[in-house]
Amino acid sequence: MKTSTIDLMTISGHKFHAPKGVGALFVRKGFRFRPLLIGGHQERGRRAGTENVPGLIGLGKAAELALANFADVQQEQHLRDRLEKGLLTIANTEVNGDRQHRLPNTTNIGFKYIEGEAILLSLDKYGICASSGSACTSGSLEPSHVLQAMGLPYTILHGSIRFSLSRHTTAPEVDRVLEVMPGLVQRLRDMSPFNNDQAEWLQERTLVASR
Repeated sequence: MKTSTIDLMTISGHKFHAPKGVGALFVRKGFRFRPLLIGGHQERGRRAGTENVPGLIGLGKAAELALANFADVQQEQHLRDRLEKGLLTIANTEVNGDRQHRLPNTTNIGFKYIEGEAILLSLDKYGICASSGSACTSGSLEPSHVLQAMGLPYTILHGSIRFSLSRHTTAPEVDRVLEVMPGLVQRLRDMSPFNNDQAEWLQERTLVASR
């Protein structure tokens, strides 16, 4: 880390299969740090409270396994791209964010004219897990503030969900999602109150294309 320009970096253990609720904080030597929790001398005075020793051991072991299996990242990216390519065959579907500068194992897809929560509830019936936002905003019906900051239109904001893969994700699991999603999206769009908006958008796009 001596050559890095990072001053502070947080690491969430569950992102690489460590126990939930444990993480780590990197602080550059010499960087002035003001603790949020005070009252004890644990963690060199940076965070008061009894350390979660079992969780920390799990975090260390998970990091060790992640490094040992780092080559699997290419497989994760291959499956992510396969999933993404298949989902984009569904009409009025877009990838949110930069297609190049991003993590190799996640994709955020916007399905126009339907609600993300409706997609998730429908996927749950098939045993498929996805998310419409970050874990810290679970339970909120508001669209992702990150997607809002990106200036995405309303029709994409409310219909965006994230798929996260790992080294344990398999090709048949990806194929199962691709098998389920087209019909699921169509059923939800048939029930969607945005159907008129969809018709207007398609008409507008047709007029532009014919000019």
